[in-house]
Amino acid sequence: MEVKVNILYPHLQQFTDNQDVVKVNGTTVGECLHHLVERFPGIGKGIFDEHGKLLDYVDIYINGESTATYPEPLSDPVEDGDELSIVLMIGGG
Repeated sequence: MEVKVNILYPHLQQFTDNQDVVKVNGTTVGECLHHLVERFPGIGKGIFDEHGKLLDYVDIYINGESTATYPEPLSDPVEDGDELSIVLMIGGG
């Protein structure tokens, strides 16, 4: 299954040869993100911790909607043609 991943942040795009959209394969969010990391290993440290979990400030959207199993959406299913967006949550006040 082909899924588009939107890389919205320039500091992550540096690992994807400055591409803001990358096509990956997978049937879950986790499979897609792991395929992304296989293709562009440097991006892994920008989205995963040392245990393979999403960093606390990373959220994944599927087709514009926040994933249902936040904060660990890796098992959420995706379908052919879906779009994932990697969103970094910014705190402040």
